[in-house]
Amino acid sequence: MPRILALDYGSVRVGVALSDPLGLTAQAQETLTPKSKAELMKKLYDVIKEHDVESIVLGLPLNMDGSRGPKALEAEALAETLRQRFSLPVHLWDERLTTRQAQSTLRETNTRTKGNKPKLDSLAAVFLLQSYLDCERAHGQ
Repeated sequence: MPRILALDYGSVRVGVALSDPLGLTAQAQETLTPKSKAELMKKLYDVIKEHDVESIVLGLPLNMDGSRGPKALEAEALAETLRQRFSLPVHLWDERLTTRQAQSTLRETNTRTKGNKPKLDSLAAVFLLQSYLDCERAHGQ
């Protein structure tokens, strides 16, 4: 069954999460650390093919007041690249506070956040995707 891929995009790391086959829950995947955009596209291609991905949810890093800054514009440009490259729907999704949620969760499980940024990024992608899945389910889609 097709899955939904979520990306918590950063300039150094990209947190990755996948939905379960029924689209109910999000599971963390390995955080990507590509050296270039070309390498990122290759790694994403592999994930998309391996897991039969039907759509992508990309974190949109809005400012706390909801405005778009340079990072949001970069995410919007990446979304367009992903649409063209993979011919899949790409949904931009507000990612405000997902990293804080991830930090809090790691602290609650007595997992150090310092020096554990890859785990933090993949967990942020999980929160991003779970929020999207919950919203889609609530709206009957």
